[in-house]
Amino acid sequence: MQMNQATLELIARPDASAAPNITTAADATGFDIGWDHAHHGLVPPEELLLDGTPIGQGWRAGRAVFGRRTLSTGRATRQWLALRTLAWRQGIPFEGQQISAHYLAQLHSPQHAPHCPVLRCPLAGPAGHAEALVVERLNPQAGYAAGNLAVMSHAAAHARAGVDVLEALRRATRAQLCGEPVAGLNAAAWWRLAALRAFATPLPFHEAARLPLAVLPPNRVRLLNAAQGLQALVTRLFLAPGWAARTRALAQLLPAHTWRQDFNLFVGALAPRVLEAGTEPLTLRRALEDAWLQERVQRRWQHFVLSLGEAATEALLQAATAQGAAGVRTLHHAPEAATQGWGLPEPGQPAHGQPGHGQPASGQQASGKSVTGPPDVGQPAAPLRQRPIARRLQGAANVPALRTAAAPADSGLEVA
Repeated sequence: MQMNQATLELIARPDASAAPNITTAADATGFDIGWDHAHHGLVPPEELLLDGTPIGQGWRAGRAVFGRRTLSTGRATRQWLALRTLAWRQGIPFEGQQISAHYLAQLHSPQHAPHCPVLRCPLAGPAGHAEALVVERLNPQAGYAAGNLAVMSHAAAHARAGVDVLEALRRATRAQLCGEPVAGLNAAAWWRLAALRAFATPLPFHEAARLPLAVLPPNRVRLLNAAQGLQALVTRLFLAPGWAARTRALAQLLPAHTWRQDFNLFVGALAPRVLEAGTEPLTLRRALEDAWLQERVQRRWQHFVLSLGEAATEALLQAATAQGAAGVRTLHHAPEAATQGWGLPEPGQPAHGQPGHGQPASGQQASGKSVTGPPDVGQPAAPLRQRPIARRLQGAANVPALRTAAAPADSGLEVA
């Protein structure tokens, strides 16, 4: 009896440098983009298919090899190829090891991002529509890399173009004082944009501590500031029943009684918002975000975290995540790995992409003004007590970056 066995044909990607006119790394990247378009049965933009263009050469080479034997294509694959093409055209680094179609699907699946984190509108509509879903780099000085991407509406992306943390805070303050939108957004939207921008921007500890957490970090966003990491972790404690026990457990990790008292006062300021919101997930999430714009909540938070200090905050984050206090899978990144693959420019070099995107990474302008919270929130009401960092929270100078990665049904946390 003769047995027929199917053979598996493995097709290797050709060496792009062997193709005509492929002489630089950028040309090779373009060739690969064209090849992957052909592999998925898609056609790159028409203007990139001209003879001699790297993407056109790669696409034709792929078509000759694959013909109709193409891979299945979904929304995430189209988004992945479009982002790679955009990054190539604008000279922006694209970290291809982690940023895949599967990764992008985690950013904009209905479970993780059904609404714009800035405007809170449903993400729907054709390309170019105000509510259309777009993938944006939170820190435009960095490239398309894991931890630096989030989905938002086209209108929100347009509003944030060229706006750094400090400018977003200025616009939020102006809109809050005048009671009218500024540059098309109201005060709450600008506070949310400022928080999003700050997630991926290293800030001095005292500046990050004064920022309200006006929006919880979207899925797979990496938090580079310890103060915001603790904000996100504490806020997540309230998203499910049993938050009273969870906040008590977190307080027990604080070695100093005075720190525990300050933390409990902060919890007392935030708790009424939770009780008023009920248990519907989206309503509760938005109530918690809005609570951070309340003067009492922000004042209690600042008093607690500024008394705690940077080293103790980082150590508390590490201890809390080691015990699973956040309620989701949490990933730690070593400091040097937190922005690995981001392609951040060296000091003195221009930022990647379009003009105007190269904003100071510290959130400070030449004027020397620093990031602040809402206009009615300044220094804590009482003088800060100088407290020694207890032994349990010492040794945190190189606490790894915390990245809270989501389980399939939960956005989780990523902290650096």
